[in-house]
Amino acid sequence: MLDKSNIALLCIFGMFLGFLAAPAQQSIATFLFGINGLRGVHPKKWFKNKYWVLGLLWIGMLGISFFWSTDVEYWASGMRIKLPFLILPLAFSYTPCFTRPQKQLITLVLGAMLTAGAAYSFSFLIRDPAYYLTQYKFSHLLPTPCREDHISFSLSIVLYIIWAIYNWRNLEGGLVKSIIGSIIILLSIFIHVLAAKSGLIAFYLFAGLLSCYLAFYKRKAAGFALLIAIPLFLIYAANKIPTFKERKGYALFSLFMMQYGDRSGNYGDVSRLMSYKIGLDIMKQYPLLGVGGGDLMKEMKQGYEKFYPQVEDKDRLVPHNQFLIMGVSTGIAGMLLFAVWFFAPLTWLKRNRQSFYFLMVWLVLLLQLCIDTALEVQYGVFMFIFFLLLMKEELPQFAN
Repeated sequence: MLDKSNIALLCIFGMFLGFLAAPAQQSIATFLFGINGLRGVHPKKWFKNKYWVLGLLWIGMLGISFFWSTDVEYWASGMRIKLPFLILPLAFSYTPCFTRPQKQLITLVLGAMLTAGAAYSFSFLIRDPAYYLTQYKFSHLLPTPCREDHISFSLSIVLYIIWAIYNWRNLEGGLVKSIIGSIIILLSIFIHVLAAKSGLIAFYLFAGLLSCYLAFYKRKAAGFALLIAIPLFLIYAANKIPTFKERKGYALFSLFMMQYGDRSGNYGDVSRLMSYKIGLDIMKQYPLLGVGGGDLMKEMKQGYEKFYPQVEDKDRLVPHNQFLIMGVSTGIAGMLLFAVWFFAPLTWLKRNRQSFYFLMVWLVLLLQLCIDTALEVQYGVFMFIFFLLLMKEELPQFAN
C-alpha cells in the first residue's frame, strides 16, 4: 500500500533520477513530494519549522530586490531555481521517518543511479582515452550527468558515500552489504578518475575526519590504519591514474599562473579569485541593499570592464562564492540572513553518531558554497537541500 512514506520514497527516486538526467522530471517529482508531505498539515503548523522560516527570510530578501533590479528576467530565473527551498524543508518535516528497509532501498537505488552515471562518464575515457587525456591538460573533464555539472555530480557522490557509510548498520544481509560496499569502492575510485578538485577535496576531508573519529572515539585500529592509508592512496592516485595525473599538472600550472599575476580569465582558480575581487568591490559600492538579484551578472560584467577588460565575455563570472553572491545581490543584511540560515544547523548537533555524519554533510556543502555558484543552478540547489534534509531527519530530535 502506498502510504505517505512510500509515496515520498518514490518521489525521492524520481527527484534523484531527474537530478542526474532530466531536470523537468526532477521539478515534477519535487512538486509531488511537497504535496505528499504537506497533505493534511494545516498551514499554521508550517511556521513552527524555524529552519524553513529562516530560509523564507533570505529568499524573501532576494524577492524584494526585484524593486531595485532592472533585469527582471534574470531575477525571475534566480527565484524560480530557489523554489525547492520553499517546499522540501516542510515536506521532509511532515513525512514519516523512513523505516530500516526503506533506508536500505534508498541506499541501494541511489547508489545504483550514481554508479550508472559514473559508468556513463567513464565510457568516454574508454572509447577515446588519448583525446580525453589531452583535454585534461586544459581542464576539460570527462562528460558527466547533471548536464556536464561535474562539481554537482562529484559532490553528490561524496555525499552519497557519507550517507552509505552512516547507513551501514541499517543494511541487512551479506549480499546487500557486499553490493553497497562495492558501490562505495567503485565510486571512490571514480572520484579520482574524474579528478574534479571540489569532489577530491570533499572526499579527503570526509576520509580524514572519519579516520580521526574512528581513531579517537570508536575503532582505534581501523581509524589509525585509515589515517596511514589516506596519504599513501592519494600519492598513488596522483601518479598512477592518468586523468588525476593530468589534473594535478594543470592545478600546478594554474598556481604558477596565479603567482605570475595572470589576468586572462583562462584558469579556473585564478578566475575565481578575480570574481571575488570584483564582487567585493561591488559590495563596497552597494553595502546596504546590494545591486538586486536581477542585476548581479550585469554589475559583474561592468566590474570586469573596470578591472579585467581583457577577459572575454564568455569567461566573465558571477562570484564563485554563495555568500558573496548574496552580498552583491542584497547587501550586507541579505548576506547575514543567508549566513544565519546556513550556520543554524550547527545548533542541532549533539554528542552522537548521527550528529557526526550530519556535520560531514554540512562541511561538504560549506565547501560547495565557498567555491561554486551552487544555489544559482537547479542541480546545485537540489543536491544541497536533498542531502542536508535527508541527514537532518536522522537526528533524534527531528524524528517524526
